[in-house]
Amino acid sequence: MILQMTDICKDYPMGKTVNPVLKHVNLTVNEGDYLAIMGPSGSGKTTLMNLIGCLDVPTSGSYVLGDKDITKCSSGQLSDIRNREIGFVFQSFHLLPKMTALDNVALPLLYAGVSKAERRQRAREALETVGLGERVDFMPDQLSGGQSQRVAIARAIVNRPRLLLADEPTGALDSASGEQVMKLFESLHEGGSTIIMITHDSGVAKKAHDVRYIRDGILSGGEGIE
Repeated sequence: MILQMTDICKDYPMGKTVNPVLKHVNLTVNEGDYLAIMGPSGSGKTTLMNLIGCLDVPTSGSYVLGDKDITKCSSGQLSDIRNREIGFVFQSFHLLPKMTALDNVALPLLYAGVSKAERRQRAREALETVGLGERVDFMPDQLSGGQSQRVAIARAIVNRPRLLLADEPTGALDSASGEQVMKLFESLHEGGSTIIMITHDSGVAKKAHDVRYIRDGILSGGEGIE
């Protein structure tokens, strides 16, 4: 098992009232699963992504990632988990503009305390995995949108995370680039990666092997991935 969420609720205070954004969410993800969580704007999918990615903590409920009870972790422990166990891919790439593709990919390894020689070797291997072995010295402004997203995916996988978490990964791309990125995710899954994809796009969601739906903070579509 990669993660298990049980009876997760997330509330946000609004003056003297409370806004319940997630309502009793249950989710189990096993190693090697490829899951899409689909929902419209305002459904709670971004809040759920933030909880899965340890960017936020639930108001109530249980969240176990690997062998760690996330609800009992300190902020420092959560930061370490984000760096070592979760690879993030966002819609807007988040590449540092003054760093080469290689150095952008190597950044998580720097935070993890990996030596410079190993950082560069592993970053180069990750770029080769996403088909950009000839672009290691390119700056972000020399890359197309699709290439930038592939650099971001290389950065997400370079630390060999337990979980790859993608938030609208094709949202800023044209259809051809988006299709290339989705083929890359399928290849990573075939290679053993566990993937959760957050999307509002039914075409993207259908590429996954299981789809859940979130609306008004309620997650539906199954009792867990078998």
